[in-house]
Amino acid sequence: MKRVDDWVTRFEENVLALLLAAMTLVSFTQVVARYGFNSGWGGALEFTRILFAWLILFGMSYGVKIGSHLGVDAVIRLFPRPMFRAVAVFGALCGVAYAVILLQADWLQFFGIEARGGAIDYWQKMFKIGIGLDDLRYPDFIIETFGTKERVQRWIAYLILPVGLALFAYRCAQAAWQIMRGEREMMIAAHEAEDLVAENKDILKD
Repeated sequence: MKRVDDWVTRFEENVLALLLAAMTLVSFTQVVARYGFNSGWGGALEFTRILFAWLILFGMSYGVKIGSHLGVDAVIRLFPRPMFRAVAVFGALCGVAYAVILLQADWLQFFGIEARGGAIDYWQKMFKIGIGLDDLRYPDFIIETFGTKERVQRWIAYLILPVGLALFAYRCAQAAWQIMRGEREMMIAAHEAEDLVAENKDILKD
């Protein structure tokens, strides 16, 4: 299990670093091209928007991993320790349920809830239809070599929906297990503000 977790962590960190680097590089070259040479890449805005969406969806699972999501724990801190842990586990399991519902909601019909589809169905429809993005196009050499369509297909950009939600479900389930075993207290970082105040109390006095 540790080996799987290490692999997932490396995968998340490498993808996040790659996304940040790509966004920075594209934005920088676009500014230089526009203000220095009065030109630019027509698909740059759409490309950076897609990268930003990927960054958010990858980041939400990694945020659970490192405990960087903020939350309010003022009420549950009043509970006895066993009840506090039970509520913390429940919160993590709610995160799992949220991700699973968004991935595929058809199973809710078992409980009499009218819900259909989800990220997996949506991505499959995009894959079958093969609709292209608005501005993002393949380079000419790729079109000539592989005979692809001119525009990049939407299913490529939307692949992050099932992948990101699956990673989020995995991280929430992992957090629930760690809370039950006493390896972590909560899924959220609730005392970040208090820690910042404590670290800077001398500065505040000045």
